[in-house]
Order: sequence, then structure tokens, then C-alpha cells
Amino acid sequence: MARSVLVVEDDPDIGRLVVLQMAELGCETRLIDDGVTGLAEAQSGRYDLVILDLMLPRMDGLQICRRLRESDRYTPILMLTAKSSEIDRVLGLELGADDYLTKPFSVLELAARVKGVFRRAEKAETAQRAVTGEVQLIELEGLRIDLGRH
Repeated sequence: MARSVLVVEDDPDIGRLVVLQMAELGCETRLIDDGVTGLAEAQSGRYDLVILDLMLPRMDGLQICRRLRESDRYTPILMLTAKSSEIDRVLGLELGADDYLTKPFSVLELAARVKGVFRRAEKAETAQRAVTGEVQLIELEGLRIDLGRH
């Protein structure tokens, strides 16, 4: 099943580049160019990842990140922004971003970071299903735990 990615980016060239790269990774992507619409879409839709610019019209990416983290639904967030100072990166991560990539960026690094976010989210989801009893077998790096047989 293809993963779905929401890209909230107001620069049309960067937005198209990110959408093309996500297609290379087999993702279905939606591109939105302003913060208010992006927040509404992120809250109403089911996305496996939100790639979020910080400097957006109508609402900035930090506000969007903060509002998404206030909800019960967890969606990974990769911030993609021209703000590259240490304080900007720390603030983005402290507000709940899962990763942070500064512009200009390499599409190879973007792909690697997206894959990393997906891997971490998948492991967290498997662990959560194990806690709720939805998973009977957990395999990780050579370790195999059969919850049904103890």
C-alpha cells in the first residue's frame, strides 16, 4: 500500500521537486501552498507524513506543527525550511518535528530522511500494536518474541 504524504510548501518549484521525489519513493502526495489550508488538510486527512515549510502564507509552519501535536492523532512531521540557524532547528524539533532539513537540500538526503521517518514510525506502530495485543510476533534485529506463546 502506498504511503500518503502531505507537502505544505509555498514555493512552487520546491513543492514540485518534493512531490516528484515522493513519487520516486512510491508515495501518493498532495501539495498545498498555504498554512491555513495545510493545517486543515493535515487535521482532516490521513497522512503517513507531513513535509512542512516554516515560512508559509496565512499561518507559519511552527504554529501548524504545534497544533498537530496538540491532537490525539500522531503524524510524523519533516520540516523543510530555509531557516537554518541552530535555534530554528532546535525550536522546530522541540515543538514536535520528527526531522528537520534545510534548504537548499539534496533530493537524495530528502529521500533518506523520509525513509528514516517511515522506518521509525513503523517500529513505533508495531510496538504499539504489541502493547494492545494486535501483534502476536515481534521480530527485530535477530530477536524474535512470540507474545501468544510467551
